[in-house]
Amino acid sequence: MVTGAYHPEFSAGGLQCRAIARELNGRADFAVLTTATTADLPVHDHVEGVPVTRVHVEPGRRRVTPMFAMAWSLIRLLRRRDLVHVQGFSRKNVIVVMMARAFGRPVIVHLQTARHDEPQTIRAQGRLAWWAFASAAYYIAVSAGLQQRFLEGGLPAERIEQVPNGVDTGRFRPASSDEQQRLRRQLRLPMDRPLVLFVGVMTPDKQPHVLLDAWADAERQRRLGATLVFVGATDPRLFELTDRLAEQMQQRLAAIEGGERVHFVPPTADIDLYYRAADVVVMPSLREGLPNVVLEAMATGLPVIASRLRGSTDTIIEDGVNGRLVEPGDRAGFAAAIADILCEPATAARLGAAARRTVVERYDIGCIAERWLAVYDQVLSR
Repeated sequence: MVTGAYHPEFSAGGLQCRAIARELNGRADFAVLTTATTADLPVHDHVEGVPVTRVHVEPGRRRVTPMFAMAWSLIRLLRRRDLVHVQGFSRKNVIVVMMARAFGRPVIVHLQTARHDEPQTIRAQGRLAWWAFASAAYYIAVSAGLQQRFLEGGLPAERIEQVPNGVDTGRFRPASSDEQQRLRRQLRLPMDRPLVLFVGVMTPDKQPHVLLDAWADAERQRRLGATLVFVGATDPRLFELTDRLAEQMQQRLAAIEGGERVHFVPPTADIDLYYRAADVVVMPSLREGLPNVVLEAMATGLPVIASRLRGSTDTIIEDGVNGRLVEPGDRAGFAAAIADILCEPATAARLGAAARRTVVERYDIGCIAERWLAVYDQVLSR
């Protein structure tokens, strides 16, 4: 498996690969090749019994050296592997496909990120990028929306399958009232206030500033006394951003009534603890593939308020049944939804219970792992 970051660093693809490798332990022999921005992480490592090879990169800098390191690592790894599974599309896909072809190994590309993994975007990167993308043996799309974009790009329907992201429903589980209080104490969060949670990278696509404005509106209009917690990376170098969105939001807090109740938390391996400490999760993104945040929060039995994204969130959440959907960028809509859930505990409990059932029935990691394995068997049998 080739991914952009792997434990102890964070990426949606890396987290999904780790969960699948754990689930299929003994039934498939995995190795991971990943880029890493933390300089002191070892090049060769094992995580939960899976060999991990890291290629170190410097955020914000493009250098040839990491590509040579990746090529050399692929030579070593491909000798003992039957296929290559790449999470998403980036510049490294070119060298991965070249090396896989040299060794006669099929490549599976996992389409997981809206816009970035869409054919229209990849074509714009030039002929070499398009060749690397279009020559894969098979594709997995995490959502109906990404599958549709693939077909609109003129690629063959027989080479793609929709397999959603999976969730460890044992790790992401509801908390009792006592456990919620204990976790808030452990995480140094307010004990006696409703807690609104955002989880994700602080980028314009994720729209955290829309949530900040909506929360401020709800506080001013309904006097909720709620705490707002943002958990996620804020360093723009890691995501090639030109604006410093998190920094701008923090600077605004002094002018917002209740701004002292807004907290920013770095990425954490213990994100499940924050879910169990929360009362509601809000995801105001402009675009998503199939957001793990929504699935994890729903598995935890939380009411989720998410942007209505066609072919993505609207395939998970039925508005008013197992969560709430709001049009992207609708500040007033998010404010009203936050206030309604925090002011109506019975409604919040009903939505959370239905959310948990949805994930257990449709997105449990055990079922999703079986589908990954079936794709591997299908590709290798050709």
